[in-house]
Amino acid sequence: MPNLLSIRSYSANPVSHSHEFNQVVLPLRGVINIQVGNFSGKVSPRECVVIRANEKHLFAAERQARFIVADMRCLPNNLISSQQVVFEINKPLLTYLLFIESQLENQINPLIEQSMYETFYVLLESQHLLPKLDARVNNVLLYITENIAEPLNITTLAEVAYLSPTQFKKVFKAQLGATVLEHITQLRMEKAQALLTHTDYSLQIVGEKVGYKDLSTFSRKFKQYFGLSPKNFKS
Repeated sequence: MPNLLSIRSYSANPVSHSHEFNQVVLPLRGVINIQVGNFSGKVSPRECVVIRANEKHLFAAERQARFIVADMRCLPNNLISSQQVVFEINKPLLTYLLFIESQLENQINPLIEQSMYETFYVLLESQHLLPKLDARVNNVLLYITENIAEPLNITTLAEVAYLSPTQFKKVFKAQLGATVLEHITQLRMEKAQALLTHTDYSLQIVGEKVGYKDLSTFSRKFKQYFGLSPKNFKS
């Protein structure tokens, strides 16, 4: 069985089955109801479900729902060493799924498809396997990602989650193991590091793109996080 990426839909009438290869399913649009291993529930966009070789599973989804499915001879080490069945995926992998969809819908090219699979594998291997999150927290994470350049505060994020600020902070930390501020800072610093490495943006523009309008504040935060200033990092 070759390693294979494909776009699929699933019947609303579930049928239990298994196969001799591993499979990961990543919703693009719509929700899939799935029973596999110790998990029974819904899997949505921004999530991935892992089905191991010879593991009985059952899918059901609305006809209009679409999924990227990877048939895999071998799983990445992070999936092999984890019992996680469903986990959150990060923005680079989520964005790459849209490229995969476009490529598979418009062209047959075995060389590109092999390259796509290899890149997909590397991105999958880089996932931190965060457990399936409360939908309210998931909405907040999406909001943070889409508004990383804007001021973000607990009051606004709590409103996105339909929770009080106190409840929100408690639920967020229980789900992610980090405070809201720690998570936002991590995302901003990782994005700043990527922009400094891969673009010719000025330090001012990089700072603005990750939510710091004041260059000195950005430089101070960056140095606190990485141990060197953004200017020294870029040089």
